[in-house]
Amino acid sequence: MNPAIGYTALISVSAITALIGFYGLRISRTTSDFYVASRTVPPWWNASAIGGEYLSAASFLGIAGLIMISGIDALWFPIGYTAGYLMLLFFVAAPLRRSGAYTIPDFAEARLESTAARHVTSVLVVVVGWFYIVPQLHGAALTIRTTTGLPAWVGAGAVVVIVCLTVITGGMRSITFVQAFQFWLKLTALAVPAVFILLQLHGGPTGSGAVPAGTDFFPAAAPAGAAGTYGTLSLMVALLFGTLGLPHVLVRFYTNPDGAAARRTTLIVLGLLSLFYLFPTIYGVVGRVFLPGLAAHGAPDATVLLLPGRLIGGLGGEILSTLVVAGAFAAFLSTTSGLVVSLAGVISQDLLGGSVRGFRIAAVAAAVVPLGVALGTDSLALAGSVGLVFAFTASTVCPLLLLGIWWRGLTDAGAVAGMLAGGVLCGASMLVGAQLAPDSPWRGILTQPAAWTVPVAFATMVAVSLATAGRQSPGVARFMSKLHVPERPHAAPGRAR
Repeated sequence: MNPAIGYTALISVSAITALIGFYGLRISRTTSDFYVASRTVPPWWNASAIGGEYLSAASFLGIAGLIMISGIDALWFPIGYTAGYLMLLFFVAAPLRRSGAYTIPDFAEARLESTAARHVTSVLVVVVGWFYIVPQLHGAALTIRTTTGLPAWVGAGAVVVIVCLTVITGGMRSITFVQAFQFWLKLTALAVPAVFILLQLHGGPTGSGAVPAGTDFFPAAAPAGAAGTYGTLSLMVALLFGTLGLPHVLVRFYTNPDGAAARRTTLIVLGLLSLFYLFPTIYGVVGRVFLPGLAAHGAPDATVLLLPGRLIGGLGGEILSTLVVAGAFAAFLSTTSGLVVSLAGVISQDLLGGSVRGFRIAAVAAAVVPLGVALGTDSLALAGSVGLVFAFTASTVCPLLLLGIWWRGLTDAGAVAGMLAGGVLCGASMLVGAQLAPDSPWRGILTQPAAWTVPVAFATMVAVSLATAGRQSPGVARFMSKLHVPERPHAAPGRAR
């Protein structure tokens, strides 16, 4: 690939991001602006921003890469990523917004009236956020190395620098504008080249853009055995329940004016995600025919970056490749910025007093630590590594939210015990499973643990809560009413409740 493509895309996206962030800085004046954009973000803006931060490296590059490797089995990933928002719509979005909290630890402390529950939740949220940022930095490293030939650390470092500058200057209000723009850039960057690729395949001349006669995009495979069925089930549990515990997604619902707006936001997000995931699927399917060597050489995640140049060629191919690279870099920036904002809110409120200055210091810490991890580790398949984060958050934060919102009997001891049980079991099983031989019957069960760690976490929370019923918070009835009673129609938008 021509290095000018990578440089052009990187400089363009960085400049536009900086300009939008500067605009957000001009209207970010209060602490509430920095943390939750003063709770005044309308549904369409918020849905676009959620799409911007949720559609990460795993979605932009990783889905196509998994389809290259696994074929039709990889389609469970976009299905799970999208269906998780149905869970958010039905069970979490509106009550969480009505809680009036700034962060997930705020919710835990208000619901359980326990500082211990808050501290445990804070640690888990930070761990989830850091491990979610690492694949974004790996994706940026891959993109910069593939498109410019520069060292991989340049891509990861560039993302951290740009994100830190944007977040510390304008906070949540600035990031909302940036992420909304970056969603539409990502969608355009995938959709426009995909249309040209499909036109080339349908009516292009015989040659580089023609599908060989008799091509089977998904050759017949052996029927999935018990291990394959278990893996699919566990993956879907991780993706469905894991979405409910992602800190950078949940914090966006605090920016809606009220619970009804949070529900409308979630409905719009469902539509936007359904549209977006059509295109990585197209790239993966077409890449299986025209770039089969990428999977063999361990670089399937580069499919989206290389396919337009391979099929279109010439100046048109270079223009489309520049657009794709720009979209990929926007994916890394938007997801990382959302995670840094959510983590900065948690770290600042727990350790630095919750001030704007504390928020800025926390934002730098939230970005620098995963940068060190990313520079010291090799990239896994992007979608697969993010799936592990979903399994962890499904086993920890998700049970706290679902039971905290819908069950009066949850106690602080039950919440802490359940989160620790789910987190320890999930983390330990993934570490042990990674050391086993590929043909070990236990490897799949341990490396995809959500099917059993999520039920264990829920069961532990319920059992310990029943055993410690006397620790139930005195104000639980009032707080539950606050979560589930709709706001008054004339309530002032943007006022914290």
